[in-house]
Amino acid sequence: MRCQRQHHGLFEGPYSQARQWQDEMRQIARNRKSEAHDVYFFYTTCPKCAEAYGKNYVVGVAAVA
Repeated sequence: MRCQRQHHGLFEGPYSQARQWQDEMRQIARNRKSEAHDVYFFYTTCPKCAEAYGKNYVVGVAAVA
């Protein structure tokens, strides 16, 4: 199995901003002379914990060529 190169980003806000985050992840890849093929987002906490901490961080991962 071959490992893919990845670029990562950290975002904060509602999931409705995912399109903006995706565009930002693709721009990060272009700035690093790569092309982002797939972009995935993951919340770092469950909704209950995010409410308790007052933050809702999202990690973006872009597989690049």
